[in-house]
Amino acid sequence: MASRRKWTSFAVAMLVLAWLAYVPQFYGQSELVPWSEALYFSIAALGLNLLTGYNGQISIGHGAFFGVGAYTTAILMEHNAWQFLPTLPIVIAVALVVGAAFGFPALRLKGLYLALITLGIAALFPDLVNRFASKYGTAGTSLIQPPRVLAPEWASGFAEADDQYRYYMLLVVGVVMLILAANLVRGRFGRALVAVRDHEAAASTLGVNIARVKVGAFAISAAYAAVAGSLSVLVNGSANAGKIEVFRQSILFLVAVVIGGTATVAGPVIGAYVVVFGQDFAKDIFDDKPELAPAVFGVLLVVLMYVLPDGIVGGWRRLIARRSRSDGLPPLPSASPAH
Repeated sequence: MASRRKWTSFAVAMLVLAWLAYVPQFYGQSELVPWSEALYFSIAALGLNLLTGYNGQISIGHGAFFGVGAYTTAILMEHNAWQFLPTLPIVIAVALVVGAAFGFPALRLKGLYLALITLGIAALFPDLVNRFASKYGTAGTSLIQPPRVLAPEWASGFAEADDQYRYYMLLVVGVVMLILAANLVRGRFGRALVAVRDHEAAASTLGVNIARVKVGAFAISAAYAAVAGSLSVLVNGSANAGKIEVFRQSILFLVAVVIGGTATVAGPVIGAYVVVFGQDFAKDIFDDKPELAPAVFGVLLVVLMYVLPDGIVGGWRRLIARRSRSDGLPPLPSASPAH
């Protein structure tokens, strides 16, 4: 039975991937933007889920790590004439260092106190950008316009337009990051994350290095957010460090994790698409009164969380478990809630 469920999940994943690969052939350039945004949102939410869902550390400052990736890529491309892909290893290295540095307070702080520290990161980042990025000609919201990534000739067979090529780059990177996250949480480090989240004292007794796990979770989570920020440069053509934008991104990443389902691999991805297209849906409803769109989006989120308090994936698992019990089959293992 477990084998059948595994193959069913694999088949569903392949169908979803096939549809996402077909999207650029179906939608025009303007319609393709939200699909691209959902891809890099998914990566950022995946990283935050490793920290919050699996390790139980609350962060509402991941918009800062997202900005680190965006600015690193934008500066290297615009002022150092780098191609996009070579910037990714630099982005990951920088984010790992920055994430580890901010992960050390997590060794002594938990819950709301840790959330306040990460909130301070989000508040500090725009000021740091305005201070140190001034030599690159930035001011105000600190916009950097990097060169657009154009499709090479060898990609003309499947990506005739530049926006299609950029979308496929996001899709490939997103799939790689998803596979890495899935392998990570199912491995030894993933088990250590959950053990520390559930009971630090017991995990320490079993030989888990609490400090290494917590700091490592912060570093890896920051790297995911930074890669997402780097990919956002391809979609938006700019890096934005406005305070409102950084706070907004930080909250939306957390919303995506909660909506999709914490401590699940697919949950943050689903949540990211709900966040991106939910906002677009609210804007379409109140096209003549855009100020009402955030309120409508908020109401939709409240209703969704009331109906599915443990997220979309959690609700789906409860439904399958209920049907399995009615059929006399063993239920699916449910994800443990984050503490």
